[in-house]
Amino acid sequence: MEEAIDQLKDRDGPVYYGFSISVGSDGKPMVQEFGNVKPSQEGPCVKDEIEPLVDVVEKDDVVTVYAELPGVEKEAIDLSLSEDCLTISAQGTGRRYLKEASFPAKVKPDTAKACYKNGILQVTLEKATKQQKGKRLKVD
Repeated sequence: MEEAIDQLKDRDGPVYYGFSISVGSDGKPMVQEFGNVKPSQEGPCVKDEIEPLVDVVEKDDVVTVYAELPGVEKEAIDLSLSEDCLTISAQGTGRRYLKEASFPAKVKPDTAKACYKNGILQVTLEKATKQQKGKRLKVD
């Protein structure tokens, strides 16, 4: 454990860690960790990529994903999606983000719309009624 703590102290770059607590649709609390500190068998491990805080919201026939990506220009955001999940990859000055967010329901990748403003990425998709193929997505 001491070696893991020394790794955190000797790291050249910043260390990010946080968590979010929310209540799921089933009424049970959900804890989501984010940042670049991940657990391992040897203790905490610092990764090069930061896992951003992401919220996936399902309403009626729409799924919306919100991701916090501070310090990134929209041109540096790369989104890849399928009917099951969204992969967010972005690089800003001195930081890289990487997150794969699963959808609570199948979606239509062709209906995806993405916008980025003030460090917040929002991706909105319609729920699918039949099987769809994946596609690349451009950020507006």
